[in-house]
Amino acid sequence: MLPTTHFAPEPQRLSARSFLSSTTLITVTALAGVSSFVRHAFGERVLKHAKHAAMLDIEAIEDEDCFVPHLVVSSFADTVAHLSGEEHFGLIVAPHLTIASKGCWGEYMLGAPTLGEAIERGIATIGYHSLGDNMSLVVDGAEARFGYSSAAKGQPGYAHVALGSVGIMLSLCREFLPARWRPLRLELDLPTPGRPSIFEDAFECPVVFDAPELLICFESPGLMSRSSRGGECPPLTVGDIARARFDWGKLDRLGDIIAQQVWAQVLAGTVSIESAAASLDTSVRTLQRELNREGTSFRDLANSLRARRAMELLREPRLSVTEISAALGYSAPAHFARAFRKAVGVSPHEFQRHHPPKVAA
Repeated sequence: MLPTTHFAPEPQRLSARSFLSSTTLITVTALAGVSSFVRHAFGERVLKHAKHAAMLDIEAIEDEDCFVPHLVVSSFADTVAHLSGEEHFGLIVAPHLTIASKGCWGEYMLGAPTLGEAIERGIATIGYHSLGDNMSLVVDGAEARFGYSSAAKGQPGYAHVALGSVGIMLSLCREFLPARWRPLRLELDLPTPGRPSIFEDAFECPVVFDAPELLICFESPGLMSRSSRGGECPPLTVGDIARARFDWGKLDRLGDIIAQQVWAQVLAGTVSIESAAASLDTSVRTLQRELNREGTSFRDLANSLRARRAMELLREPRLSVTEISAALGYSAPAHFARAFRKAVGVSPHEFQRHHPPKVAA
């Protein structure tokens, strides 16, 4: 399990040398379903500004197996809370978040036969969901303590991230435990609020604040509770998660981390070095310098990843070259064709002729 790493709390941009060690990532599925909730609860304007603050169209990529900096998630949540006037936005959204929306990682846990094994699966594979977060399980006699520590702690908006994490942890427990189950208590690594009772009302159990990590405490026999799904989840292995999440880099190099952020931008349809640098809490100059050290540039990296995505889209039926060009953020199909030929060696139309679109059986 990977060690927890925290963003430096200082407001200044990170230096080149602290850039890699301070950047922590999480899969964009952490926000799956949140955009839709925000739209229905607070309106399109709030959602638009939250996407702008996150520097990504979260809604467009929330089901993708790609990583984004924790800062993207916390900035999104913080902006929603500020614009909606909901001080406890995380408390409102928490009941709507589920482990099932966390992609292959969530499905891997849900495929376990018991709650205890599901949590152990999460502990063993947390690195496939986040580079920086930790999960834990401690059994002390009749009490089990299911813990989560987020690398987003200390960032603006962390309170909402923490409460969302609790909602997801509770949803995992409820997949295995009886419908009327409630925790013995929750422990939150948040300062004691002015009205603690609203947290206890929302979670329907006692809540303790100023804890070292997020904890769900419940009767330890519950760890042996069996899944309510009865084997309906398709079997997944750690290898399946690894292929989905790390199919082109282990994220142990700075170039891999930057590439993941650019890949998320490519999937969302808007690529910008300014947004990439801001989401990684560094400057454009530092980002360019670090890429130069790795023998590439932002433009070359972006074009390479756009070409990779284009090859995937060109194999899909019912998508024209013009539509793919627009989806990738090119201002004109000719610009797309020129960049694609430079990266791949053939035009998009030539590529399609030699790689016919996949047709469902």
